[in-house]
Amino acid sequence: MSQGHKVTRPQVKRHSKAGAAFRKLRRHRPALVSFFVLIFLYLTALFAGFIAPYHFDNEERSLSYCPPVKIHFFNSQGKFSRPFVYRMSYEFDEVYSRVYVEDKSKEHPIRLFSRGDRYKLGLFNTDMHLFGVDPKARLYLFGADSRGRCLFSRIIYGGQISLSIGLVGVFISLIIGVFIGGLSGYFAGRVDNVIMRLCEIIMVIPGFYLMLALRSVFSYSLSSLQIYFVVVFIMSFIGWAGIARVVRGMSISLREREFVLAAKALGVSNFKIILRHIIPHTFSYIIVAATLSVPGYILGESALSLLGLGIQDPYASWGNLLSEAMAVSQIKFHPWILLPGLFIFIVVMAFNLLGDGLRDVFDPRMQIGRKP
Repeated sequence: MSQGHKVTRPQVKRHSKAGAAFRKLRRHRPALVSFFVLIFLYLTALFAGFIAPYHFDNEERSLSYCPPVKIHFFNSQGKFSRPFVYRMSYEFDEVYSRVYVEDKSKEHPIRLFSRGDRYKLGLFNTDMHLFGVDPKARLYLFGADSRGRCLFSRIIYGGQISLSIGLVGVFISLIIGVFIGGLSGYFAGRVDNVIMRLCEIIMVIPGFYLMLALRSVFSYSLSSLQIYFVVVFIMSFIGWAGIARVVRGMSISLREREFVLAAKALGVSNFKIILRHIIPHTFSYIIVAATLSVPGYILGESALSLLGLGIQDPYASWGNLLSEAMAVSQIKFHPWILLPGLFIFIVVMAFNLLGDGLRDVFDPRMQIGRKP
């Protein structure tokens, strides 16, 4: 072989595990759609002040239970124009019930990047909103609640609490459950017996009643920020036990693997072995468990707020927004107050579909998208 001739080796494409997992996830259409739906909802909650046309506590008592306004694209002459709304006013019918009608004497155009209520965006205070109308009219896309507050704005703001509680609660539960489960499975013996009996005590009590009992321990005069942390604590306390049991079983099988025995022979401490060698091998389960656990935390917060034990008015969460829908008569005459429940349903279904997709992605026995 001549010295000038170079041997070319076939190049092997190297892909990260995250990239390979995302490629598999793309073949799982329901999970992929759910992923983008959740990204959209979380971004909406993150920029709630900018997207919502009104502050969550901006009220107009004279427009109590105002129905969703109609957005018009044709003016009174029948010509196409920029989107606009009419100002809403009410009359009384023969049984002295409010009947809302449009005041068509003036058109109120919908403006992009309009000025409105002030809010805090990161470190800055601003009054710029994505869209809005002049103050003489109200842009009630989803109607109004009993105090004349924009339900669309309150749902957007409510997502900040309901969605974040799910993530924060699951994050804390995973840290506790994974660490305690790793300790239990690695050390076994008496440590394992004590920890597993504690997990069984927590798991044997019905979660909803345990949640109510824990909430009764704290004062009912707490501020909304304090209630937020109380709810996160309650959700995390209930959720870590199930995760610990599964991680414990995985740790029992991993502690006899060659890389763990080699680390022991090299004199690595037990805690470093747990943190560096055992827990990282449970990440595939942790990702799936976190995704499937978030809906339970969102539903738990919604249940507490619905019963008046969670986030309190005027602060909005999807749970306390549904409290007005507890009366059948209100649902009959004002059906739009059920819309927060629709958002809860969408988020719960999205997380479950995403969790199913991730479970298939990280399960080597599943072949997604492969035709027989």
